Amino acid sequence: MINKVAAAYLLAFPAGIMGIVQLVFAFLSFALFRDHQEMAFLIPAMSMIIASVIFLIAGKRRLNVKKIGYRDALFFAVLSWAGMGLLGAIPIVLVAGVSFTDAVFESISALTTTGVTALSGLDAMPKSFLMYRQFLQWMGGLGVVIYVVTILPMLNVGGMKLMQAETPGPIKNDKLSARMVDTAHYLWLVYLTITVLCALGFYVAGMTAYDAIAYTFSTVSTGGFAPYDDSMGHYDKGIILIVADVFMMLGALNFALHFRVWRSFKLRRYYQDEETRTYFIIVLVLALIVAFFLVQRNVYTDVFRAFNHALFLVTSMITSTGLGLPGYTEWPQVVVFLLIFSCYLGGCAGSTAGGNKIIRNILSIKMIARELKRLIHPRGVFEVEYQGKAVEDSVLNATIAFMFIAAVVSLVFTLLLMATGLDFLTAFSAVAACVNAAGLAFGAVGSNFQPVNDFGIWVLSLAMLLGRLEYLTVLALLLPSFWRY
Repeated sequence: MINKVAAAYLLAFPAGIMGIVQLVFAFLSFALFRDHQEMAFLIPAMSMIIASVIFLIAGKRRLNVKKIGYRDALFFAVLSWAGMGLLGAIPIVLVAGVSFTDAVFESISALTTTGVTALSGLDAMPKSFLMYRQFLQWMGGLGVVIYVVTILPMLNVGGMKLMQAETPGPIKNDKLSARMVDTAHYLWLVYLTITVLCALGFYVAGMTAYDAIAYTFSTVSTGGFAPYDDSMGHYDKGIILIVADVFMMLGALNFALHFRVWRSFKLRRYYQDEETRTYFIIVLVLALIVAFFLVQRNVYTDVFRAFNHALFLVTSMITSTGLGLPGYTEWPQVVVFLLIFSCYLGGCAGSTAGGNKIIRNILSIKMIARELKRLIHPRGVFEVEYQGKAVEDSVLNATIAFMFIAAVVSLVFTLLLMATGLDFLTAFSAVAACVNAAGLAFGAVGSNFQPVNDFGIWVLSLAMLLGRLEYLTVLALLLPSFWRY
């Protein structure tokens, strides 16, 4: 049974955080950008802050911390993302003048670091509003990291428990409370450090200070929003794309691994980690294949430029960032499907990236190899190993369940979008972009998602939540047993 008092009390925190963020942007709009949008942020901000204070005061008197369990954590995680998506949409309605449906879609896209958009004409929109969109991604990115490092390992959601087993020190939790503060503290340090370095990198490479910060929020969080309609095409410059490649990759690596490397000053730990090593190999191989087709089909005549763009798009897709380049939707279809395939592979566990995660792909391939060995040697005993250690059957079973659910969700949601009148490529790429938090789509939604009707927009909003929260977390709420002892 869900602890309703605890749920109301805990949900006051994300509501209050969203209120504070919007209050800050009200101040920035008035004092820094002077674009006269302060009231669009101030009114909802004060409402959220007052409401959260009331809930905190009322809930604290009746709250029993000992009665907060795993079900409450699951319920809180799902409602946090959904609730903040709804609250974050209010300034979008007031400033951009779009429908509430499109505003919620935009807000959820930012917070889940998906990066798909239903807006156009970004170049002419107020700077405070554009930076608000960018910041929501950055804020959501850290929320994702804390979520996958602290909650998912306890639930053993297909391979995530392995991440916990490989994580020493303060991040190796066996309880949601107690060490959560230490975990968040170290993750903040890593996240902030990468953010500052990325902003400096973009600025030195030639961006303005405003754009360097805006694109950093997208890159480090692997979010994908941009303050311009042509995304990274606004800065189609080789060195800037390389800076983006580096920090998209860093954002898609296990943040616990970043901390271990940082603490030990041993870069070889990246290579020693099986998931990270595999991830880099996949990126390089896919980039070379894409570059080959771009040159072979005469999309580019300059080999270096072809590889530079291929590496950027592959990195953008596999890390689920979603920053685009001019004309990418017109690339050969073989390249298009390679890019969609890469977004399903995803980044590393414990990162801001979406997708199935490299660790699950590794386990899936090893399970297939084990079954092939059993066909040849029926009496043989074979184990699936990861990092030199045998993997528990419970983890393997959860991995199979996750991969199956990911495939089924993609199929069902694609059919739902096709039922609204969209063609297969448009529907499939839109679903792939949302469930994997990838951001980039093809066909009619290559530039933005305005061609999708309201029903389709709500379907895709749900897809973003499902994918970001690793499917099983949301689906568990649909079980009758979840709601009773």
